[in-house]
Order: sequence, then structure tokens, then C-alpha cells
Amino acid sequence: MFRTALRNVFAHKARLLMTVLAVMLGVAFVSGTLVFTNTISEAYQNSSAKGFDQVDVAVSAKSQEDKGNTISRTPELTQAMLDKSTKVPGAASAVGVVSGFTAIADKDGKLIGGGFQSQGGNYWGDKDPRYPLKSGSAPRGKDQVAIDSETAKRTGYQVGDKVRLSVNGPVLTPTVSGIFTTDDGNVAAGGSLALYDTATAQQLFGKPGTYDEIDVKAAPGTSQSALKAGLDSALGTKLVETTTGRKLAADQAEQISSSMSGLKQGLLVFAGIALFVGTFIIANTFTMLVAQRTKELALLRAVGASRRQVTRSVLIEAFVVGVVAGVSGLLAGIGIGAGLRSLMNTLGATVPDGPLVITPGTVATALGVGVVITMLAAWLPARRAAKIPPVAAMSSVHAKATTKSLVLRNTLGALFGAAGVATVLAATTMDGTDGQAPMGLGAVLLIIGVFILTPLLSRPLIAAAAPILRIFGVSGKLARQNSVRNPRRTAATASALMIGLTLITGMTVMAGSLQKSIDKMASSAIKADYVVSMANGIELSPDVDKKLNATAGVTSTSPLRNVYSRVDGTGESLTGVNGAAIARLTDLKVAGGTFKVGGTQVVVDKDTAKSHGWKAGSAFTAHYEDGRSSRLTVSGIYEGNDLIRGILLDKNVVTPHMTAPGDMRVLVKTADGASGTTKDKLEKALGTNPAIKVQSKQDLSDDVAKIFTLMLNMLYGLLGMAVIVAVLGVINTLAMSVFERSQEIGMLRAIGLDRKGIKRMVRLESLVISLFGGVLGIGLGVFFGWAAGELLGTQMPTYELVLPWMRMAVFLLLAGTVGVLAALWPARRAARLNMLAAIKSE
Repeated sequence: MFRTALRNVFAHKARLLMTVLAVMLGVAFVSGTLVFTNTISEAYQNSSAKGFDQVDVAVSAKSQEDKGNTISRTPELTQAMLDKSTKVPGAASAVGVVSGFTAIADKDGKLIGGGFQSQGGNYWGDKDPRYPLKSGSAPRGKDQVAIDSETAKRTGYQVGDKVRLSVNGPVLTPTVSGIFTTDDGNVAAGGSLALYDTATAQQLFGKPGTYDEIDVKAAPGTSQSALKAGLDSALGTKLVETTTGRKLAADQAEQISSSMSGLKQGLLVFAGIALFVGTFIIANTFTMLVAQRTKELALLRAVGASRRQVTRSVLIEAFVVGVVAGVSGLLAGIGIGAGLRSLMNTLGATVPDGPLVITPGTVATALGVGVVITMLAAWLPARRAAKIPPVAAMSSVHAKATTKSLVLRNTLGALFGAAGVATVLAATTMDGTDGQAPMGLGAVLLIIGVFILTPLLSRPLIAAAAPILRIFGVSGKLARQNSVRNPRRTAATASALMIGLTLITGMTVMAGSLQKSIDKMASSAIKADYVVSMANGIELSPDVDKKLNATAGVTSTSPLRNVYSRVDGTGESLTGVNGAAIARLTDLKVAGGTFKVGGTQVVVDKDTAKSHGWKAGSAFTAHYEDGRSSRLTVSGIYEGNDLIRGILLDKNVVTPHMTAPGDMRVLVKTADGASGTTKDKLEKALGTNPAIKVQSKQDLSDDVAKIFTLMLNMLYGLLGMAVIVAVLGVINTLAMSVFERSQEIGMLRAIGLDRKGIKRMVRLESLVISLFGGVLGIGLGVFFGWAAGELLGTQMPTYELVLPWMRMAVFLLLAGTVGVLAALWPARRAARLNMLAAIKSE
């Protein structure tokens, strides 16, 4: 039986090649994901470990817990602490670390480093062991800066060049004194690092005489744990905490691994989809192969083979196919992993150097997935083949589904479908996160139900295409009949395409609807012409608001100045605004009282008011970081949104209580409205600062649109794998269908249907099956997109369903194109059949 199974594998090379490809693509995606994420993770871990080579113990300030209505301030690391650290027994040296944000502009004045990865720090002394100089010298004074070698390479800056940069104040133009190398993870990820001498860094980052961290190097023969104990004894553990370099490296490695796990899980989901789709194709392939060999299997039964042996022979074929697909998929996956890494470098997301990581787990997973998926998909056809009585099989009385089996299938499908729809509809009535799990479960149940019901649905939906198919005469009529001749096979083929298009359509509907809702939110909540903010999301200097107010053409401005406080014993963020102008700059719907901000009168969003039990006229006490407090009165309650929410009060009330005031955003209203000229005027007023973004409402919307577009393009690329697998399924089905109908095709040729007519028949059959899968997929995608939108609508009042008709038409056209392309080879093969040989075939 083993030899028979192997002979059957090699006897159907062309057809089984399609199955191998379907499994291989899914396995390649899985193994490629594992290789890519393991490689990137290890590269970053090795890089971060090198970054701690000069740190045996790190000293940092211990954050203090808030108690009651008292806000404790985080202690500072002083020069005295640094001096003490240096004198601890076993300490070879100690370095004071200062860090903060520094935006560097390239030679065209544009921000480099992506904003969030734009960092600044201090260069310690004349020769900082953390940052070996590649050229030039250490920075000295406020007119000098050292930059990392990657930034120098990307921008073309050299020692002696002037560079435009900003911390959170005016633009500075220091000279590049030196270029250094670093293992900093942010730089490795495409960010930038600028270093100043220690005194300058402390002044620029608002930390005069203090440090963010003290890094201590152990003397030879002193262990990290011993040095840590000495530092704990010298500095005490009440205000500071000490961490060994080994622990820092381990924590960093765990953090990197954790951040990579999300990417890995996301990619594996799409690999699972490709494998899920591939499972249909494999099952379809083995069903047809078994059907074609029914007489052969019956003969084996007649000469003594048992049912178990017949089943085993088919599973052996599946095992061989799975091993071949697993090995080839692993090799392809290694190539995909290397390609993704190169792609990241090409896109500017620099990755640290390191070897390609292929773990035993990746190899085992690839082979295991390939074999298990193939054998699971082949098990049902194998079992079905073994159940056919030998006499019935040899008489060709087989393969037709009984009425009982069809009724059972349709009943089961209806139950799954109804349960899925009911669960999804129930989830739409729940709040945000509570409804996510039920909606996911409902979606799975509904897809399973539709898949089971697809044979039943195929007849009426394909019949709807009959008027169009009549245009093509006999070929069109035959194509329609062939596509519904075997509903199970048509269903399995169409379902592969259906799943891919369901996901693509659902994602597109959600992205378009979210984009529309964010547009509405921006236009309905803000009357301001511009929103000014920092490129990396940190606070703006209060000077920005002053400069904008003094700019010609600006009619009013208001900062959004966040300050932490405690109210009723719990932490609460207050937002200081220009009380006289905020009503002109926003358009927030009032739910109670009046929208009045000034003095001790504040307005509160509905959710915050509900959590505290406040209403218009309620009074509360806010406790600030300087230990003082003020009594405030709620004048009105408004509908909050993702742009503006919380407690709004006059900035003059909160600013005196802040040690370092800063604004998250500044809203700006101008006399001439939003225009390119006005925007240029505002940017020039701020010194054409690379760290500051001046955005109109349209700019805000475009930023969000870019994110959605990038996300969708990535999803389209990933789901394209499932579509490719679906194409292979259509080719496989048509090729085997042509093989089964060889005699029929020969008869058609004999009675006058020419080769063009045969080709047209096969192509139209493929087109109908593909469009059938496309219609089901788009329909389910729209339903899921609507349902997810209803769930989001509970948290986003401006949510509005948007159906992307043009894109859905493109998706349907894509389904049709898939059908046409998939039919090229089977149609050509059918047309080239020798009619006499075909007529004589069994």
C-alpha cells in the first residue's frame, strides 16, 4: 500500500503540484514571519546589550506614589549623588546622563528621525566611552553639537557644518563638532541622536545641575551585585533605585520581544488565513483525485485491501505532499524573512546588523504545519473513499451526494449562519471592548455557516447570471451548467476567494468609515484654522502661544495646557485654555449648563462629570503639584471627543501651580482662514522650527488618511497571499474538471463545437465561479464592516458608515480577473484534447 501511495503521488504530478504550491505559500508565510521577527528581535537585543557594556549599575530616581490629595514630586539626581557614586568602593567611574528631545532638520529644512525617535543627550567629558568618536571632537558650549554617524550619512552633514535643530524652544544653529558611533536602539531604528556637553544639555532640557540617570562602571574584580549593594548603602533606597546592567539588558530584551510579538501575531494571522484557504484547495484536490481513482481503489478493496489500508494510502500521499510543501515552504520562508528585512532597510526603517536567525522551532513549525494541514484536509476524502462498496465503485455508482446528506449539510449551515448573525447583531449593542469577543465569535460562526451553505447558494446566484451567459451562445449555456453540476466543488473553490475578499472588503469599509468620522470630528469640534503641536507629541513651550498671538493676521489663540491634579482622592488631568477665546476656537456640543470658562468656572465632558456625579453648578476642589488647591465650579457639561475632553479651565488658574508649563497643542484662528500663505506666515513666525507642526484641519485629516492608507496597503499585500492561493484553487478545480469531462469535451468537438468555443466555455465557467465567490465575499465584508462600525459608534459619536462603491467594484473586477487568469491553462488544455482519444476515454 505504501508503494501504491507513492506511485499515485508521482502519477498525478501536475495536479499535485498545485496542492504543493497552495500549502507551500501558507507555510512560507508562517516560516517567513518567524524568521523575520526572530532575526529583528535578536538584532535589537544584541544591539541593546552592547549599549549596556559601559553600565554595570544604573541609578535612577524612585517615583513617589500619590497619597490622598497630595501630589508627590519625583526627586532629582544631584551632583552630590554623582560624587557619592564615584566614591563608592568598587566603582571605577560614574557618568551623569541627561536626555531629552532634539529635532534635527536636514539640509532642506525637513525633520529627520521621525519625531518620536529624535533624541538628545550629553557627551561626558573629552572622551565618552558610550559614544566613540568617528571624526571631529567632543562638543563644547552651546554652539557645538555632535551627531550620530547614521544621521550624518542620511543628511550629508560633516564636521564643521551648521545644523538646524530645536529642543522645545527657538531654532538653534550649532556647528557639528564631531560624528560618533552608537548602539542606541532608536538610532538603529532610523532615529537621530544629538549630543551636547553636559552643562548645555542640562540647560536645554530644563534640568540645571541634575541628571536623569547615573551610570556606574565597576572596577576590575567587583561584581555588579556587589557594586549595587554599595550604591544602595551610600545613596539610600528611599529616593533612588539601582539596577544592574545585566538586569537592564534583560528588561530591554524582554521589552523588544514583547513589542515584536504583536507584529509576529499579526503576520501569523494572515498566514493562518492563507493556510485556511489552502485547506479548501487541498481537500478539493484530494476529493477529485479520489473520485478519479474510485475504480482503482475498489479493485484494491476487491483483492483484499481493508478500509483502513485504503484510508492509510491516501493519507500517505498527503504526508508526502505535506513534507515536500513544508520543506519548500521553509526555504521560501527564509527568503521571505531576508526580503522583509531588506525591505525595511529600503523603506528607511534601519535594522541593526546581525545574522539571519533560523531556530529549530521555526523548522519544526514549518514542517509540522505543512504535514498536519495537508493530512487534515485529506482525511475526509480518504475516509469517504474507503466507505464506497467495491461493487458499486467498479460500476461507477458513486460520488453523488444523497438527499439525506444535503439536507443535513443545509440544516447545519443554516444553524451556524443564524447563530453567527444573532451573535454579531447582539455584539453591536454592547459597549466597545465588551463586544469585541462576541463579534469575533459571531464572524467565525457566520463564515462557517456560509461556507457550509455555499452549495445551496450557488444555484440561485449562478442562475442569476444566465441572461448574460446566453449572449455567448452554447458556450455560455454549458458554462452555467458545468458550474452548478458539482455544487460541493464549486462551493469549495468559490469559498477560498470569498474569505479573502470578505476580509479585504470589511477592512476597507471600516477604514473609510473611520476616516469620515475623524473628518467630521475635526470639522465639528474645532473652529480654529490651525492646530500647532510638537512633532514627537511632547509639550510645546508657552512661548509658542505668545509668538502666535503676536503674529499679524492671528485673531485668537488658545493653548491646551495639561496639568496633573487630584480631585476627590483620584488623579485627574486638567486642561488650561484661554477662557476668553476657547468658545470661538471650538464647537463643542453643550449637554447641560452653559459653556463658560473663566476664573473658577470650568466646563467638564459628559464622561468625567458622570464618573464624579457632577452636574452644572457642582463644586469641587483640585489639588496641584505645588501642594496648593483651588475650589472650582462646573458651569457646563459638553460632549467630549478624541480631540478635546476632560476638565477645561482658564490657564491663568493652573499656570501658577506648574513648575514647567507646557502646551500639548495651540489652537489658532486667523483673519484670512486656512491657506498656504497663512501657514507659511505662522511657520516663519515660529522660526521655521523642524520640531513644530502647523496643521490645518485638512492636514490633520490627511495625516490620519496616510495612516489608514498605509495600514490598508499592508493588509492588501498580506491578504494577497490568500488571493494567490485562491487562484491556484480555481486552476486546480478547472484542470481536474476538464480531466473528468474529457469524454464530454470530445463529444462536443465531434458535434461541431470548435476549439474557441471550448476555451470560451471553460473561461466562462471559471469567471462565473470566481464572481460567485466575489459576490459572497463582498456581501459578507460589508456586513462585518457595518457591524464593527456599530460597535465603534458607541465610543465615537461622529462615526458614519461609508460604503466604498468604487473599491468594491474594483474588488469584483479583481475576482473576475482571477477567474479569467486561472482559466488560461485549463482552457488551453481542454481545447487541445484529441477528440477521438477523448471520446474513447472512460
